[in-house]
Amino acid sequence: MASSANTTVAFIGLGVMGFPMAGYLARAGYQVRVYNRTASRAGEWLETHAGEAFATPAEAAQGAEFVFACVGNDDDLRQVTEGPDGAFQGMGPGSVFVDHTTASADVARALAAEAEQRGIGFLDAPVSGGQAGAENGALTIMVGGDPVLFERAKPFLDCYARAMNLLGPVGSGQLCKMVNQICIAGLVQGLSEGLHFARAAGLDPEQVVEVISKGAAQSWQMENRYKTMLAGEYEHGFAVDWMRKDLGIVLDEAQRNGALLPVTALVDQFYSEVQALGGGRWDTSSLFARLTNVRDFS
Repeated sequence: MASSANTTVAFIGLGVMGFPMAGYLARAGYQVRVYNRTASRAGEWLETHAGEAFATPAEAAQGAEFVFACVGNDDDLRQVTEGPDGAFQGMGPGSVFVDHTTASADVARALAAEAEQRGIGFLDAPVSGGQAGAENGALTIMVGGDPVLFERAKPFLDCYARAMNLLGPVGSGQLCKMVNQICIAGLVQGLSEGLHFARAAGLDPEQVVEVISKGAAQSWQMENRYKTMLAGEYEHGFAVDWMRKDLGIVLDEAQRNGALLPVTALVDQFYSEVQALGGGRWDTSSLFARLTNVRDFS
């Protein structure tokens, strides 16, 4: 099927990421059918975007060439795809399910196999860029699946992507997202320790960052988070609870493939300590807050 501006698509999951992503599809002129577990959220979406809301994923998926999903975890993903009310039940042969959830590679492969039996295509396509990336249409999308399906999906993904890449067969997108989270976890811990050390050494952390951010230590986290970290502000995006979910997936996969992730496992423990401080909904840069309370965990 060739897509056009009036193509019907569905979007399942209107959280902090899915809400703006579905909005970009609507603004591009696609006919958008939405489902959200909390119906009032779908109502909020309809206040600012053209489309229709439905009571089940199956109903939302009926007649859609592409069905996109961005939900919480493996269990949520199975709930919105499988069973009599799941999206697969409403999708027709030749349609494609694109999963933006950060989930396990195992669930991606299992759902792709089920979709194939129904004549449905499947792409696992987790995203990076956080709430700001979704709201600005500047997400990075890591995709696993068939190259032909990927080419078909590109016009839709372009609505909210800054960059995208096909990494390999189904599951590859999720594995790439795991690499992304491994790198972020270690980097944020390093930045937190650096700022903590600067203060302990009697240096002005802002002056330190001004200098070192021009060299090899520079990173997105440093440029965008150091000021809020120093101010003790941790309300700027991806939550600790979500990161712990993702790192749990990473560490489970590492047990299977034999990868050694000692730093990642340690940072996951540190994030559990942030949760114990009441920071489960703080953003991931709150590793810095833990250092000011580190004696609580000694």
